[in-house]
Amino acid sequence: MKTIVIGVGNEYRGDDGAGRLVARRLVNRVPTDVEVRESSGESAGLMEVWESYNRVYLVDAVESHQPPGTIHRIEAHDCEMPRDFFHCSTHAFSIAEAIELARSLELLPPEVIVYGIEGKWFESGKKLTPEVEAGIATVTDRIIEELSPNKGSTNA
Repeated sequence: MKTIVIGVGNEYRGDDGAGRLVARRLVNRVPTDVEVRESSGESAGLMEVWESYNRVYLVDAVESHQPPGTIHRIEAHDCEMPRDFFHCSTHAFSIAEAIELARSLELLPPEVIVYGIEGKWFESGKKLTPEVEAGIATVTDRIIEELSPNKGSTNA
């Protein structure tokens, strides 16, 4: 299965950089056949990047009024995206809008998994909150586990 992980965000706007930081942590830690990229989150650009992949992981900061650092995992190929998660987005359109546009155009990859890390600060020049830093570590570990070739195997 051809897989890509796309970290979305703006690293100069506090917690909004979470997705990009996950991508950077994954670069040398995922199987060699998995591509890792960073993106600003622009809809057409995302759709162009993922068009030749069967499985897409998207990672972005979200704001859904949960405690900062909360991790959300959504199998977007199976359900409509909650649009209000990404209203903090510094991108012209949120990844939810990109996913739903791709779905309506029948261009959505067969498997799209979205990890959202609940943010707190999205202002220019702010640093990451400690809760989001912890969330970045958690999401990085979860994606590594999901992409592991040994996932689901049992030890004898």
